Amino acid sequence: MAATPAPGRPSPANGSRPDSGAGAGTGAGAGPGRGESRPGPGGAGVGGAASRRRFGFGLLGPRRSRHELAPEQFEALALPVGDDGVVIGTDSRDAPAVLGVGRPTPFDAVLIGGAWTAQVIALRTVGTGARVAVETGRRQLWTPLAQAANSGQPCVTLHDVGRVPPQGASVHSPVLVVRDCGVRPPRGRVVAAPWQPVVTLLPYLGPDAPRLVTGADLVGVQRVSPEEAAQLGRLLGLGADDVAALPSLADGVTLWCATRARGAHMYVDVRPTAAEVGLLGAARRMD
Repeated sequence: MAATPAPGRPSPANGSRPDSGAGAGTGAGAGPGRGESRPGPGGAGVGGAASRRRFGFGLLGPRRSRHELAPEQFEALALPVGDDGVVIGTDSRDAPAVLGVGRPTPFDAVLIGGAWTAQVIALRTVGTGARVAVETGRRQLWTPLAQAANSGQPCVTLHDVGRVPPQGASVHSPVLVVRDCGVRPPRGRVVAAPWQPVVTLLPYLGPDAPRLVTGADLVGVQRVSPEEAAQLGRLLGLGADDVAALPSLADGVTLWCATRARGAHMYVDVRPTAAEVGLLGAARRMD
């Protein structure tokens, strides 16, 4: 007895099965299923190029050139990444110059210059998440900075000379101690310690300057007199060109010298931001 075709389905012709060779349209490499157009002799189906699909792989996406660089173009990808620390200005090559205040070892620095540069360093140190303790006899000079920096938390604290309490510095809470105690600063109660560097500000060279300079790890020198430049040249081992340049340095420019490595020095221009100028004023050597 002959089989009756199912309703809505054509009878097989020439003994072939109804769906012979037709996939479900979901597997990789499957052919066109029912209701799909087959490619014609020109490679295009009945529905044209717009109806072609890659079964199992999704729709055809846009075709663009590869993102590739020639070897001579690699230098264009270089980033100006240097040491970590507080950006205190730019060097002679216009690259960022940084001062590492978060150190696991004691670190002493001496700045022979104006309070303006020390205040910029303190303000930028707060921006890195560290605290700043200022030992000073000029509270009126540091109060505006402390008020601007202490937005909800005591980031900058002011202390009278000889009255700095223990700061409890740690790797999670580093502290920068700035000593603005005149040309003859007394020995401080709080000294350099791990995660607690100390920056001593000297307006000019005094009787204690040789002891402080030779005992520091880093010395910054701003514009000084020719006599002071000659003395600093002997203490820091500066060349004749650097000694001659010190009396004519511009406001905001500092020569930083590493005392542990003779001859290692760098000229740094602070270049304050608009916010720093609004708070501290323009760069100046004397206050």
